[in-house]
Amino acid sequence: MLNKNPAWRYLVVIAMLLICMLYALPNLYPEDPALNISAARGAVVAEHSVVELEQAFAKADIAVKSVQLLDGKVLARFASAEQQLQARDLAKNVLGSNYITALSLAPATPDWLAAIGATPMKLGLDLRGGVHFLLAVDMQAALDKHLTDLVSRFRTDLRQAQIRYLSVNAGPALAQVVIKFRQADDMHAAVLLLSGQDRELLLTESQDKLSLQVSLSEQRQREIRNYALEQNITILRNRVNEIGVAEPVVQRHGADRIVVQLPGVQDTVLAKEILSATATLEFRLVDTDSDLAAALAGQLPVNAELYYHNDGTPLLLDKRVLLTGDHITDATSGYDEYSQPKVSIKLDTAGGSLMSDASKDVVGRRLASVFIEYKPGSELNADGTSVLVKQQEVINDATIQMRLGRDFDITGLSSPAEAQHLASLLRAGALIAPIQIIEERTIGPSLGKENIELGISAIQWGLVAVLLFMVVYYKAFGLVANIALGANLILMIGIMSMIPGATLTLPGMAGIVLTVGMAVDANVLIFERIREELAEGRSVQQAIHQGYDRAFATIADSNITTLLVALILFGVGTGPVKGFAITLAIGIITSIFTAVVGSRLLVNLIWGGRRLQSLPL
Repeated sequence: MLNKNPAWRYLVVIAMLLICMLYALPNLYPEDPALNISAARGAVVAEHSVVELEQAFAKADIAVKSVQLLDGKVLARFASAEQQLQARDLAKNVLGSNYITALSLAPATPDWLAAIGATPMKLGLDLRGGVHFLLAVDMQAALDKHLTDLVSRFRTDLRQAQIRYLSVNAGPALAQVVIKFRQADDMHAAVLLLSGQDRELLLTESQDKLSLQVSLSEQRQREIRNYALEQNITILRNRVNEIGVAEPVVQRHGADRIVVQLPGVQDTVLAKEILSATATLEFRLVDTDSDLAAALAGQLPVNAELYYHNDGTPLLLDKRVLLTGDHITDATSGYDEYSQPKVSIKLDTAGGSLMSDASKDVVGRRLASVFIEYKPGSELNADGTSVLVKQQEVINDATIQMRLGRDFDITGLSSPAEAQHLASLLRAGALIAPIQIIEERTIGPSLGKENIELGISAIQWGLVAVLLFMVVYYKAFGLVANIALGANLILMIGIMSMIPGATLTLPGMAGIVLTVGMAVDANVLIFERIREELAEGRSVQQAIHQGYDRAFATIADSNITTLLVALILFGVGTGPVKGFAITLAIGIITSIFTAVVGSRLLVNLIWGGRRLQSLPL
């Protein structure tokens, strides 16, 4: 029969609506201002520290919702942002400088919703408050580093192939290495060797056949720049994740820019220290010949320096540094064959050669790994930032069992957490290319709260206006359109909450307001088409059927063009523009679904398949 639908269609639509409603529910629970407190160097916060915090908060009359110890870190929840800020200053005084205290917003989602992965929508910087940085990446430095690595690699390869050469140096032109030879035969052999190793290298022979220019192709240069940018993004993301910043945004912006947004962070000095923090290693031999007691008394040997283990044990090390952390390209934590924590180190070509040459004659001696970190001190620079103080300690020393190369392990660490933290810091200290802050903005939490209130108010007033218009103008069919509009909002919020990378920004809220107005356009087209069909003398059931079928082409045409614009905005835009594009695109898709499918099912359920002489339209 005309305008009758099978039960499974209703069940599918109801199931979709219920799923989206379930994942939209966490947005009804506002997030709590919170503190994330973790111990420095990957240590674990002790139980007594939690007790001390609770007692200090109670003594200072700071209302605390809860203080939890989760995975070795403290999560303290508060009722307001003012109490959160007071608690942060108090926590720093109670715990000291060996702990990292970060502001965050902790979701208050019930456990039964969290168990199915339901979380509230992620809010952008303009709604939550925080700091925004635009960083410029020095791409020329990335190319120079790659050329330096090529120079070292060419020298090693030519020596191993027993090809004699005069010099291997970076050329006067950009992205070029010049190799000089004594004989033309040596140059010919080098061409055969290098061309077989890498086909993206451009080899140019000189006229006298004694010089070879090795250039990087445009494709290789683009790959180097892209790798430097993506690697720096990964490193910066590791840095901000290390201190527990809630929902940080670290993303690419153009060819050589990186946008960093830290929601909840209001101290730009702290944010700069996070981005500019650096950590590295030095590898030195242990001096076992000198008198340690005399060194502790102030009589240091000429060729040694006094260091301390992280447990306070003194140790004499050679002044000569075998290798620095500048050559570390990667560091990962894991376990050795005895199930003890370790950090696996990978060096670049130059570092591998240096380590191999330095360790071949010292097999059997002890090698110490010195951890070096720069932390803000009490003194300030002229611009108000803290002067970075160099801190160094021995994290392990082990006997060299064999000649070392590009890959080796650091063992003897106290815990897996320390190994993971050390690996993270070493990766963070190995930026592929230098970065420079070229723009910074701070958005206060009060402004973000005001933006949310104004945005919600705009959505509410827009929704009320549309609901009243539809009821007054289309009567009972207007109620159907309003039900579809409500379902549309539920679908939008549910989908936005389910998408991992979706962030709601202030322009995104404007997109929701725009969608509220646009969502009824499809219903207006359908209802007007039904009116036209009735005016032409068709029956009620024919008018409903033809109205939905013939209006669909117009609805699709008008919405697809808008959807294409939203996709283009998402592809080329960044930050708030991308947030607007996401909400607009989702709103278009859900509005088409609710108008064409949802409202039709509802109309057919109420008026379909019945002998009617008129419609309340």
